[in-house]
Amino acid sequence: MVNVYEDGEVIAVVDYNNNLDTWDGNNWSCGSTGRHEGITELEDGRLILINGTDWQGQEDFANIITKEEAIQKILRSGNLNLLDTFGLKEDANKALIKEKKVKS
Repeated sequence: MVNVYEDGEVIAVVDYNNNLDTWDGNNWSCGSTGRHEGITELEDGRLILINGTDWQGQEDFANIITKEEAIQKILRSGNLNLLDTFGLKEDANKALIKEKKVKS
């Protein structure tokens, strides 16, 4: 279980996950050794970024993030199924600039 913080206060507790991690050939991580990230949603629709750690003496924690931040985290992770999971696919498609097709 991970505490969710807003303005320094615990407002919720969520299950730990690291569904934003990617495999680097040796380890699952969010791009930094011993660090992990996951995303989840509260019953009221707010999105939560979970920050996990393998380092002794440090604790996992979570914060509320915006829809735009969630989309960026998901796109960077490559786990695009999460866009559907959290109902963000349409928003992501609107936010991304489309490639201009050039006739050859």
